[in-house]
Amino acid sequence: MEIRRIRPGDSRMDISRIYEESWKSAYKGIVPQTYLDSIPKGHWAPYLDQPDWHTLICIEGGHIIGTTSFCKSRFEQFASWGEIISLYLLPQYVGRGYGKALLKAAIRELKEMGFHDVFLWVLEENHRARLFYEKMGFLFSGNFMEDSIGGKTLREVRYTYSPDLSGSAESELCRQEV
Repeated sequence: MEIRRIRPGDSRMDISRIYEESWKSAYKGIVPQTYLDSIPKGHWAPYLDQPDWHTLICIEGGHIIGTTSFCKSRFEQFASWGEIISLYLLPQYVGRGYGKALLKAAIRELKEMGFHDVFLWVLEENHRARLFYEKMGFLFSGNFMEDSIGGKTLREVRYTYSPDLSGSAESELCRQEV
């Protein structure tokens, strides 16, 4: 497994495919199926080179199988925080440690950028993802926001990661190298 920043020669279409397949798998039964079925190929490709966003990819066997993007918080009320914008894997690689490695790498990068505290948003109904983030030391903050996807109103909940509060998870993140 290799985790590194995206490069100009990396296929944005291949990375977008990770989002597309992940959405169709992870959000089945949460996001309206008609919306999931209508996601066009390459939908996320234009978003991968946003100014001030950083994107890592996970490569296994010469193929890009996962991605995470992060940045300085996009929300004024959390201006001093680092934000993990997304973390997605091809469905066949979920539960095999790749997401854990990507998350650790993103947190490490945000720390190197000077962010002590990190947060992310996750769909409230995405119980598998919420459990994953909790196991990784993230805590539900009590904050939420509403979003509309495919005509359905969904709540996103905010999870926070602070080295001072996450105890053993922080120690594990520092001990294990990708």
